[in-house]
Amino acid sequence: MNISKKEALDYHSSPVHGKIEVVSTKPCFTQRDLSLAYTPGVADPCLEIEKRPEDVYKYTSKGNLVAVISNGTAVLGLGNIGAAAGKPVMEGKGILFKRFADIDVFDLELASEKPEEIIRACQLMEPTFGGINLEDIKAPECFEIEETLKKTMKIPVFHDDQHGTAIISGAGLINALEVVGKDISKARLVVNGAGAAGFSCADHYVRLGVKRENILMCDTKGVLYKGRTAGMNKYKEKFAVDTPLRTLAEAMKGADVFIGLSVADVVTPEMLKSMARDPIVFAMANPNPEIKYELAVATRSDLIMATGRSDYPNQINNVLGFPFIFRGALDVRATQINDEMKLAATYALAKLAKEDVPDSVRKVYGGQKLQFGREYIIPKPFDSRVLIWEASAVAEAAMKTGVAQRPVNLEEYKLQLEKRLGRAREIIRTVIAKAQREPKRIVFPEGEEEKILRAAQELVEEGIAKPILLGIETKIRALAAAQALSLDGVTIVDPWTFPKRAAYVAEYFRMRARKGATQHRSEEIMTGNRNALGAMMVHMGDADALVSGLTDHYPQTIRPALRVIKMQEGLNKVAGLYMLVMKKEVYFLADTTVNIDPSAEDLAEIALMAAATARRFDIEPRVAMLSFSNFGSTAHPLVSKVSRAVEIVKAKAPGLMIDGEMQADTAVVPEIIETTYPFSSLKGGANVLIFPNLEAGNIAYKLMSRLGGATAIGPILMGLSQPVHVLQRAAEVADIVNISAIAVVDAQEKAKAHAEKPRAAAAV
Repeated sequence: MNISKKEALDYHSSPVHGKIEVVSTKPCFTQRDLSLAYTPGVADPCLEIEKRPEDVYKYTSKGNLVAVISNGTAVLGLGNIGAAAGKPVMEGKGILFKRFADIDVFDLELASEKPEEIIRACQLMEPTFGGINLEDIKAPECFEIEETLKKTMKIPVFHDDQHGTAIISGAGLINALEVVGKDISKARLVVNGAGAAGFSCADHYVRLGVKRENILMCDTKGVLYKGRTAGMNKYKEKFAVDTPLRTLAEAMKGADVFIGLSVADVVTPEMLKSMARDPIVFAMANPNPEIKYELAVATRSDLIMATGRSDYPNQINNVLGFPFIFRGALDVRATQINDEMKLAATYALAKLAKEDVPDSVRKVYGGQKLQFGREYIIPKPFDSRVLIWEASAVAEAAMKTGVAQRPVNLEEYKLQLEKRLGRAREIIRTVIAKAQREPKRIVFPEGEEEKILRAAQELVEEGIAKPILLGIETKIRALAAAQALSLDGVTIVDPWTFPKRAAYVAEYFRMRARKGATQHRSEEIMTGNRNALGAMMVHMGDADALVSGLTDHYPQTIRPALRVIKMQEGLNKVAGLYMLVMKKEVYFLADTTVNIDPSAEDLAEIALMAAATARRFDIEPRVAMLSFSNFGSTAHPLVSKVSRAVEIVKAKAPGLMIDGEMQADTAVVPEIIETTYPFSSLKGGANVLIFPNLEAGNIAYKLMSRLGGATAIGPILMGLSQPVHVLQRAAEVADIVNISAIAVVDAQEKAKAHAEKPRAAAAV
């Protein structure tokens, strides 16, 4: 994946510095809140903890708080860059903990290379944290640090560089050997890389059933053999074997498995050819593996290969381990992460890979088949089932081995895990995955804008869409070159040299001749108004969707499209919708951008379109028609309008869950309806909110996105026969990508409906 230096630096520096922040879990707005949060109210939990130290888990965040601790001596592929330089990596680790397992993290970078100082610092912080994740500390010091902390502390301590890779690759090894029909106890392994990960992997494989005498370990000087003195230490001596083999090439001959934890390109095609039948190669050096994937599969057709990269099958990614291992350990208050818990994590991952993969997971990965076999031996990181399978397996192992201080009912615990992250976090990824199944052509009238160019590159790299940029080609290419952006896969259309310009002018004049357009004016519009030209490209079939509005006001973007693109058959209105992604829920709000004072009939149409949009994103709509009144509590024409709209929708779509008129809190708080309005047909809280006018809808979505912490995706324009979507002015690149993915999905649906229409007519 091509990520520029500027893009990486911008990501880490704006809109705020760094990648993490501390968010309060309790209100602190009033004097009473302050008194509860701090003095005098804070004294009561302090005294309770003094009496019962275990109550620290009840009254503080300790039970869900992990310290990511590093001294920056072995950072990624960067080496000893120091504690401060390693901080971006540790913040990133914190994000992964939160994203995949809902675990909070403080990253702590320690300015010391002395093991005894790091050990003492960790020991002193034991009252604060529920667990410690050691990260990017060089060998052999990392071994001493972890071993000492595990002996002296009563919270889980886990060095991910060692054990994470071992646990994930162990799952892949079990399954790869099963696929090729080899006995793990007879398999011959070569481990290249005698560092923290190499030692831990070898030890873990032995626990899985590999014979220690069947493991040959190599470092930069060759095989670790008995009697070798150069570059040896007590950890390497543990894996030294009695063998005449001296080089990696010699060790590879006849080997069943190669485990690479070293550097790029150390394995040659000749070495690969010398391995046994159905060789298993885990080339995990990052970012470039020990042998390039394409070269390896071209050399051996019977190969099973895994790498550390996401763009090839079988990614060995530590994110499949540490978040879920800590989740399980924290939830049972384990005093340590022992070997049995690591084995449980490995076996859970190996078993999950053999299960039928749900459509929801396949969608996330672009509709891939994802069936157990040579190219699918370990689960995918975005498979939400990993949290349930792995965390529960770790918790169970902790309970069985007696290190759990707070045992749980496993079935109840699995349900808790399932609810923890919620579906809302996956909604954006689901939309992108749908788009990736059949990318469509999206025209961007603002093709000379840097953000559009950056978004276009991402859309191509992710396989989401086929961008068409409108603008002066020399200007676009110069801007792309200046920003080190690739235009591969991007089409550029220069309005002044566009070969179809004459045909477009003629068609536009034909469409608008009786609506004020002249031949000369049509020529001016097709050259000078890129929004109009983009809309014509969609109309003429040279593009599938239009996305614009980064630099123009909303009316300037939408009016040219409304003059060119027809209404969807059976509809009379265009309306705007925002999708708001909250921490646990997703809401669809309409109309937020177009209709100032809709009639009852308009509101009914807007509600039906919004419900259809929710279904497009695999969410079953529960529609609330909002007002300042609850079910006739106020007699007013505005209330009557909303009530009439509900009646219209129920007549047109009797199967749709909808009710109103109702106030906003009634709509989204299920308990209000259940206790006060049990007669209502709306159950479970609304997720589609239809506002009585544009003023209310626009204010609501902006307040929710700014003050409520919601991620606003939109506006999504509904009602046109072909997709047109309008960006917010000054939208970020991520927003452009998200709207583009929605536009692609919209185009897919409209193409499908268009294709089915003749078949339906023929059937009649």
